[in-house]
Amino acid sequence: MGAVRKATAVVVGAGHAGLAMSRCLADRSVDHVVLERGEVANSWRTERWDSLRLLTPNWQSRLPGFCYDGQDHDGYRTIPEVVKFVDAYADAISAPVETNTKVISVAAEGEGYRIGTERGEWLSRSIVIASGACNIAHIPKVAAGLPAGIETLTPMQYRNPDQLAQGGVLVVGASATGIQLAAEIHLSGRQVTLSAGEHVRAPRVYRGRDIQWWMDQAGVLDERYDEVDDIVRARKVPSIQLVGTPERMTLDLNVLRKLGVRLRGGLAGIRDGKALFSGSLRNQCALADLKMNRLLDTIDEWARDNGLNGQVDPPHRFQPTVVEEAPPLTLDLANGEIKTILWATGYRPDYSWLELPILDRKGQIAHDGGIIANAHGAYVLGLQFLRRRKSALIDGAGADANDLADHLVSYLAGGSQSAMN
Repeated sequence: MGAVRKATAVVVGAGHAGLAMSRCLADRSVDHVVLERGEVANSWRTERWDSLRLLTPNWQSRLPGFCYDGQDHDGYRTIPEVVKFVDAYADAISAPVETNTKVISVAAEGEGYRIGTERGEWLSRSIVIASGACNIAHIPKVAAGLPAGIETLTPMQYRNPDQLAQGGVLVVGASATGIQLAAEIHLSGRQVTLSAGEHVRAPRVYRGRDIQWWMDQAGVLDERYDEVDDIVRARKVPSIQLVGTPERMTLDLNVLRKLGVRLRGGLAGIRDGKALFSGSLRNQCALADLKMNRLLDTIDEWARDNGLNGQVDPPHRFQPTVVEEAPPLTLDLANGEIKTILWATGYRPDYSWLELPILDRKGQIAHDGGIIANAHGAYVLGLQFLRRRKSALIDGAGADANDLADHLVSYLAGGSQSAMN
């Protein structure tokens, strides 16, 4: 396997978060290497469906020392465009990336870490885990009760409707992924049933501006992890129902219902060949409407206080989510009508390669704003609401990486491992 190589810091993952950390470490003269299992932006290259576009506008793709420089600032990148952007960033910052170098183990050794890869070993005083939060698609346990003859797949496997059998499709999950795939598959001529549990509703455009512009300007996306009442709960909030299209369209349950998608409550179980749905659809939709209106109230208040009322469209509210009086609570999965189930039920990271006592009882890294507990000089980056509400966005990686790079330098100099203010 060759000689063991050394670096002061090892970054695992060459997506936008790992590259942002690489730039921040280089700015602080910390020698480091970025280890990537595939190519730069590997997940974007290999685990996304064909029609997907970023949910954030182009202007919001901001990384340390790098930003969008095209003409379509309010557009939404396609996946090939995202890959090109991240590739260009790696080149621009001369990131020391070792591609096709899968990390297979990380263990404590002395005052640092021994990192095993398929191409040899590294010794490092510090480590930054930026391998992503969406490595494994989550499939609920109820899937074990499915009758034979139904195909199942996840968004990581889905590419386009042509790969699906002709016939009905049950999409489980109504966050950003679920609503997009429900619409696309229904428009391909298949009857789609959407199982919707907790979700976060928002318009694509409000008062003439992208909702992301409002949240950026009003400081909503900069809210810190230590400023919320329940950070554990905040980190579990589903992704906002948004879609990036040239028309800047809003896609929500009302739009899907008008298209002909059948709405059902959250999938509660599968018994005797029948899907069993929760009876709380109406309540879930009312709660999503309430939270959306609270966000719009925040935006309106900020616009008023900052003198924007005369420069943008006037405030308005959107039609409440329409739910039929008594949505059916069962769906026969054994009669041949449903041919495919698509599990848009979220993702989880893969930490099977970590040989460190840093995982909680649910298999997640225990950390305080990205500073890993029980492992000095170890950090995690790119997770939901890591340090700010925008942490999981391309636009959020830079601020988090700057904070953690400062802490890493302090640690190397003999400073405290405690969390930063």
